[in-house]
Amino acid sequence: MNKHVSILIIGGGPAGLAAGVAAHKAGVHDILIVERDIRLGGILNQCIHNGFGLHTFKEELTGPEYADRYIKQVEELKVPYRLATIVTDLKLSDDGHTKIVTTMDEEGGLTVYEADAVVLAMGCRERARGALNIPGERPAGIYTAGTAQYFVNLEGRMPGREVVILGSGDIGLIMARRMTLEGASVKLVAELQPYSGGLKRNIVQCLDDYGIPLMLSHTVVKIHGEKRLTGVTIAEVDDHLSPIPGTEQYYDCDTLLLSCGLLPENELSGQLGVTLSPVTSGAVVNESLETSIPGVFSCGNVLHVHDLVDYVSEEASAAGNHAAEYIKEISEGVNVPDSDDKAAEGRVIVVTDGGVRYSVPSILRPDHMADLTTIRFRVGAVFKDVDVVTYADDREVMRIHKRVMAPGEMEQTVLRKTDLLKEGTPSTYRITIENKQS
Repeated sequence: MNKHVSILIIGGGPAGLAAGVAAHKAGVHDILIVERDIRLGGILNQCIHNGFGLHTFKEELTGPEYADRYIKQVEELKVPYRLATIVTDLKLSDDGHTKIVTTMDEEGGLTVYEADAVVLAMGCRERARGALNIPGERPAGIYTAGTAQYFVNLEGRMPGREVVILGSGDIGLIMARRMTLEGASVKLVAELQPYSGGLKRNIVQCLDDYGIPLMLSHTVVKIHGEKRLTGVTIAEVDDHLSPIPGTEQYYDCDTLLLSCGLLPENELSGQLGVTLSPVTSGAVVNESLETSIPGVFSCGNVLHVHDLVDYVSEEASAAGNHAAEYIKEISEGVNVPDSDDKAAEGRVIVVTDGGVRYSVPSILRPDHMADLTTIRFRVGAVFKDVDVVTYADDREVMRIHKRVMAPGEMEQTVLRKTDLLKEGTPSTYRITIENKQS
């Protein structure tokens, strides 16, 4: 027999927890959080370093401490959740209004939920060796940085002692420091791009402070060893990211950690028919963080990869609030999903160019917008002494000077509804980068 729930949240990490707390506080109590792990908190449970919570709680916390703040709120509010539970199927009912969520766990077996709204909060996964096409054998000793972090911080096991790290994402930078503190020798961090993919503070605190070199525009071109990794060959790459012959260098190591990017876990989203962005691999959402399917919301790293968990919680809280609003509207008979043609009327498309890779949201509905709407975005290269300029069609709305912008740092701008509609509803809202005006 199917069970009904007003809001079903897939994922019990920082995004799912924040969304559940916000939806409950907004007045919807028929909520269920589904988490595949045996505990709530998600990836934060293995992030024992500090630096979390400065924006949300105005104090510096470790990952487990940050997660515990939200877990306690979930417990105090009595928001229901199921652990060690996997979502095996996600689809729409025949009328297209109800979301059918099939779950599986050891105790309850197969359970089917009919949900009025779904919040996608599945997080992201690391890009593994198979996606990198590195030549060589398949010896032991090659891990993603997150897997190594799990072994060291939760299992108390060292993956190896002589370490090379490929990729300068934040997890890789943090693990360079962590492995060093545990007695390993981290030879270097190699980065394919001419810039780091991590936060500047992590480069300073995790590499510079420990004398670990960061080699930009370098990559691993060969893996050595049969049963166990014995070394790697690293080479410089050109402007087309192709290895330059004659620049190869060999490094002895027994461990290679991969920190080469994160991919949103959107298999379920695609299965449901949610429109996905080719840039972020996350859902295309409007200002309410609602996807192309009415009543399905997306937030956190499954939407786009964040640099700070504080921003994940802020975004997820907004998604939870909007999901609660959706439930209240359909209960009052107000919110009937529009046809595609009707839904497209009055929309403002957010366009990014001039070095801005993407924005979230990428669709604005002026009739639904709050007075202030936060738009987050990332750039595709390092920019110095430039202006971030926004246009409503051809009319300049805002110009903000930025001394430095880098791909590893998420940027944001706050749009005023009155500024957007000052001269009527535009067809596009454009975010671009221009040289500083004199």
